[in-house]
Amino acid sequence: MQANPPSEPHWLPWAPSNLRRNPFGELSAAERAELAVVDVDPIIEHVSKPKHAIQLIGDCGRGKTTRMLALQDRLPRSSYVYLAEDEPCPAIPMGDPVLIDEAQRLPRAVRRSVWRSELPLILATHRDLQHELQKFGYRVWTVQIGVGNTPRLICQLLNRRIEASRLHAGPVPLLSLKTAELLASRFGTDIRAIEHHLYEQLQKQVNEHGQVRSLDNIG
Repeated sequence: MQANPPSEPHWLPWAPSNLRRNPFGELSAAERAELAVVDVDPIIEHVSKPKHAIQLIGDCGRGKTTRMLALQDRLPRSSYVYLAEDEPCPAIPMGDPVLIDEAQRLPRAVRRSVWRSELPLILATHRDLQHELQKFGYRVWTVQIGVGNTPRLICQLLNRRIEASRLHAGPVPLLSLKTAELLASRFGTDIRAIEHHLYEQLQKQVNEHGQVRSLDNIG
């Protein structure tokens, strides 16, 4: 007969560090929205009328999708669709507003159909779509994503992920501002690259030493 598991899960590999998982692993969409460190109120205010569009422009890893998920969470009448690379374009759901992630991948015919809808739009894109939207009568506000990813913000959002992985009350290994500065000097504003790096470094520490030894100078 198999013994009952211990009431305190010390058998978990991350438990000695008071964590229940690697904080920098993949998150669900709901977790990403909850842990986002973003101010979406100005976007919500701007996109409250028909024929108004927001485009969030930035390179990969800068936080476009995180903002889109946070916006979807705040806007109960919205619709959200992600356009995967090298896959057929899905049906674009109606919403108020319509959120389209990787909007530069919209086929031309679908894109023009969406523009003709006159619905308020929030577009995460690598390509500037302002001129085309204006041809269809849209008022467009462009937000450059990534320019605000300072070391202080990087430190805040990474520590927020660590806190969300806490196992019990008590200390957890947190990131210092100095380490965030080192990471920013190496990876720039690419939050995704920083998270991937930290995931590998923490996984290595736990595999080799049985716990997270330190986040200092991990950059």
